[in-house]
Order: sequence, then C-alpha cells, then structure tokens
Amino acid sequence: MEQQQAKSGFRVKVQHFGSFLSGMIMPNIGAFIAWGLITALFIPTGWWPNEEIAKLVDPMIKYLLPLLIGYTGGKLVYDTRGGVVGAAVTMGAVVGTSMPMFLGAMILGPFAAWLMKKFDKMMEGKIRAGFEMLVNNFSAGILAGILAVVSLKTIGPALQAVNTAMASGVQFLIDNHLLPLVSILVEPGKVLFLNNAINQGVLAPLGIDQAVSTGKSILFLVETNPGPGLGILLAYTIFGSGTARQTAPGAIIIQFLGGIHEIYFPYVLMKPALIIGAIAGGMTGIITFNLFNVGLVATASPGSIFAILALTPRGDYLGIICGVLFATLVSFAVSAVVLKTSKATDDAELKTAEQKMAKMKGKKATLASAVVSVTDAELATDGIPVGTRKIIFACDAGMGSSAMGASVLRNKVKKAGLDIEVVNFAIAQLPEDADIVVTHQDLTARATEKLPKAYHISVDNFLNSHKYDELVQNLADQK
Repeated sequence: MEQQQAKSGFRVKVQHFGSFLSGMIMPNIGAFIAWGLITALFIPTGWWPNEEIAKLVDPMIKYLLPLLIGYTGGKLVYDTRGGVVGAAVTMGAVVGTSMPMFLGAMILGPFAAWLMKKFDKMMEGKIRAGFEMLVNNFSAGILAGILAVVSLKTIGPALQAVNTAMASGVQFLIDNHLLPLVSILVEPGKVLFLNNAINQGVLAPLGIDQAVSTGKSILFLVETNPGPGLGILLAYTIFGSGTARQTAPGAIIIQFLGGIHEIYFPYVLMKPALIIGAIAGGMTGIITFNLFNVGLVATASPGSIFAILALTPRGDYLGIICGVLFATLVSFAVSAVVLKTSKATDDAELKTAEQKMAKMKGKKATLASAVVSVTDAELATDGIPVGTRKIIFACDAGMGSSAMGASVLRNKVKKAGLDIEVVNFAIAQLPEDADIVVTHQDLTARATEKLPKAYHISVDNFLNSHKYDELVQNLADQK
C-alpha cells in the first residue's frame, strides 16, 4: 500500500511539473501559431513568398517567443512583477546564444521570479514609509540586470550546449529510423495526462529548433497526431457496447475535429490493452511521416486535424494526411481485435475505468471534505455556497476540456435564468473569487489543493452533461 502511494505521489509530482511547463507555453500558443503561419506563407519556399514580411520570422523566433515564455513563467511564480524580471533575465540568454532559447526561458523566467519573491519576502516590513516604490523598482532592476549579465556570460552558452546535445539525440533517432520507438513512451504518457508535459515541455522546443534550420519538424506530429485516438474511438463505435459505444461518436468529433485528446483517455483505461493500439498507431504515423519526409512548421495546439493542416508546409499535405490515416487504421485494427476478444464492456466497467483516473493522480476526489463527487450520487444542495456568482471549469491547461465543459455549463446556466458567470481556467491559475470549481474527477484533488476555500465538484465524464443539469437545478432551487 505504501509503495503504491509513493508511486502515485511521484506521478502527481510529475504531472504538477508538466502542468507548470504547459502553463508557460499554452498561453503563448497564439504567438507560436502566428509565427508558424507567417513562416509557412511568406518565406522563400512558402505559399506566397514575400521578402519584406518574411523579415518577421527570425526576430519572432529568437526574441519574441522566448521573451513571452520567460515573462509567462515568471508571472506564474510571482505575478506581473515576476514576469517582468523573468523576461529581462531571459533576454540575457537570448543574446548569449545563436539559437532560439526556449529551454533557457523556461528555466530562467521562473527562477528569476522566485528570487525576486524571496527578496521581497525578506524585505517585508523593513522599508521605511515613502520609499516603497523606490526600493521595489530598483531591487527588481538591479536583480534583473545582474541575472541578465550572468545568463549572457554563462547560462546562455551552457544551455545552448545542452540544447544542442538534446537536438543531436533526437536527430540520431531520426537518422537511424528509431524515432517510432518514442511512441512506446509518448502514448502511455498521454493516457496518464502527461500529454502537455511531453508536447509543450519537450517536443515543441526541440521541434522549433529543427523548424528554424529546416523549415519544418516531424516532432510537432509525434504527440499531436489524432490518428491513434481516432482509431480507438472508431473501434468502440463499431465493436463497443453500452455507454462506451453510445458516447464514442461524440468523442470522435471532440477529439479529431476539436483536438481535445483527453476525451479518449478513459476509453483506454477501460481496456488497458488498448494502449497497444495507441502505440501501434503512433509508431505507424511516425514511420509514415518519416517515409514522406514531412513535418509541421510549428506546434499544433490543440491537436486538431484542422490545426495540423493549417501548419502543414506546402508540398507536405499528402504525407501528413497519409500519416494520420494510416495511424488511424492501424490503431483501429488493433483496438478492434482487443475489443472483440475481450469480454463485453458494460456501463459498470465504464464507471470503474473513469474512477481509475482519480487513483492515477495519486489521490481520490473525496480527500477534502469540501469535495462532492457526482459520479454515483446527486449533488447535495446544502453544501453549495449561497449567492454563487462565479463557476470555474478547470482542467490542466485551461484551454481544452475546461473550455468545453464551461461552454456546456454556460448554456445551461443561461437557460435557467441564473446570473452566474461561468468561465474556464487552468488549475494552476484558478482565481481566488471562484465560488464553485468543477473539474474532471482525476483533477479534483489538485484543484482543491490550489483553491481549498471554494466548493469543488468532480464530474466523471465530459460528455455526461446531465451532471451539469443537477448542479444548475440545485442552484435554481436555492435561488
């Protein structure tokens, strides 16, 4: 038991770290896509070559994007003050290297903000009245200046060496046709909700380095390929049973078109052997992409087929489509065999599989007394805060499943005539003014830890909107 708890605790720590990495990248995805589109359209080999517009490509990748990451990382640690210091220190690493310093930004931004936070804590109550602004501004400026020079002279070159070594390792896998083996780690990691950590924290920075030199990178397709998940959901649609079969078609739309891959994770947990289908599909996709020598110009987030095609360079469409298609077919074939040779899946198994997700986070959703699970019972009205004004739907990154859940809740709240704001956030950025926080049951423990004073509700499935009906009905009855 203790060994299992230790493993679960380690998994939670890894997921926390992955969530932090994702928190630095995800808010800036729009800027990455902007750079990718400009690159795909206006560089000499793009769709509409334009020498003047193409001048944006190099400054954006070398200066704008690393500084945005450094600022965001600093802000996560110490709000705007930390963000400003983090961006200033990141500039040192940017100038001290000849390559895009994303790794440096992800390290230096949070670290500089942490030092600033510690200094302010140390000086708290020791500054004479009237000198607060002077001390605050100069302390931030001096610390940022010193760290920027240090990063310019030492940290920048050191990180460039590390980055070069990592890129060489990835290139070794590509040159020796071993990159498909990465799927053995990536696909199980995705099901454990490490998809953001894998893609945004590892593959995206390395892929951008490749894209700068070659104009595209296959690494942008390793985790974002929707084919493996699509194959599993198609197998459930045809060979599944009960609730799993009924909900799979809707999940296909959300996963393949909307790019929210988390929607198919419970289906894999329901039949763990299906991870073989996901791995086989992922490996097939990478092999196909390699054979066609294709890649994307920037990371596709979310992993929607529309986002992937939008970031496909000219001449690579056939290879990209074939890679997604073949990954889907192989994943479907393997998953179909698994489903047909195993015992039929009923609704009870689906609930059991979804409940496993909470354990995989290392904690049950019922650890805190403020948490109410609606998996097997209706909501209790006596615990809901009186005068609820704000409901937050939270997920790991704050842009995928949380946006979908918030949209469903928002429509139901509006139809009920309730004057309640419904928004979506990343768990790491939950605001203090939230009255009710709704999360998937595997994330409720983390949300409770982040915002213990709020009323937390865990739901078992993004598609089971009747759970939201219970919440809205209770709010209406209370009103």
